[in-house]
Amino acid sequence: MKRVVSVSIGSALRNHRVETDLLGEHYIIERIGTNGDIHKAIDLIKSMDGKVDAFGLGGIDLYLAGADKRFMIKEAIPIVNAAAKTPIVDGTGLKNTLEKNVIETLNRQRVISFNDQKVLLVCAIDRFKMAEAFINMGCDTVLGDLIFALGIPVPIKSLRVFRRVVNVLLPIVSRLPYEILYPVGDKQDADLKSGKFDKYYDEADIIAGDFLYIKKHLPLYLHNKIIITNTVTKEDIDLLKDRGVSILITSTPEFDGRSFGTNVMEAVLVAASGKRPEELNTQDYFDLLKKLNFMPRIEYLNHTEKIDEGKAR
Repeated sequence: MKRVVSVSIGSALRNHRVETDLLGEHYIIERIGTNGDIHKAIDLIKSMDGKVDAFGLGGIDLYLAGADKRFMIKEAIPIVNAAAKTPIVDGTGLKNTLEKNVIETLNRQRVISFNDQKVLLVCAIDRFKMAEAFINMGCDTVLGDLIFALGIPVPIKSLRVFRRVVNVLLPIVSRLPYEILYPVGDKQDADLKSGKFDKYYDEADIIAGDFLYIKKHLPLYLHNKIIITNTVTKEDIDLLKDRGVSILITSTPEFDGRSFGTNVMEAVLVAASGKRPEELNTQDYFDLLKKLNFMPRIEYLNHTEKIDEGKAR
């Protein structure tokens, strides 16, 4: 039996635990939130270090990365250092493989035709490969990093401009308290309904990226929109359905009604490989994903003509 635990500084209300069989072995996969308490996260990791097969780091990334550079997030360092024996990952390796592949597969199999679609990617700093995939397919793409992370209503519409902006800002924002950049603790359960950024949602055909950024300023009406994200709970799905979302796609598969975050799924891959994260490359991740048959989850929330899900496989 293998056990994978995501220790998150996010809300404990989003906790989940499943047991499943993968590659002939039994897995316990669990997410534990600390409601924004970094010290509690450190204590949890220390108490389980060496007793579990892999940790996921949730609610905070180890790095902020743009196209060319990456900077370590100061507040994440003591959390990562708490794991002296058990490998710990933040999901970056999976974002750079699985999420880009999901977009390309959906397009190649004609599940969604991305050409000329208007896409809002709420944050590209942690999903640069997804941003590349959308833009390379001819999507009219808005990168919302300034909007949703910093509250500055300036859309970024090209990778060239994105590179310039993040190369200037990353050294600064990587030293800011993480809660300024990302919802942590009970803020993850907040639904602002402010209407502040409704126009960016309204103009998009597809809304993609981190679900907590998507949810932070979620409009009341999202009729005929497609959401591409991950880490959604049953309550999140009900919320999207009530607001008229047409199709929900999560890059990570469903386990007992829940799609876990990329940090959890990357930890599963590390546990399955039996290697340290630094020993795995992009091809290793692709090979593991193929062996585990991890497929995107497609859910039709308010849609009458269902697309054959087998096309995405």
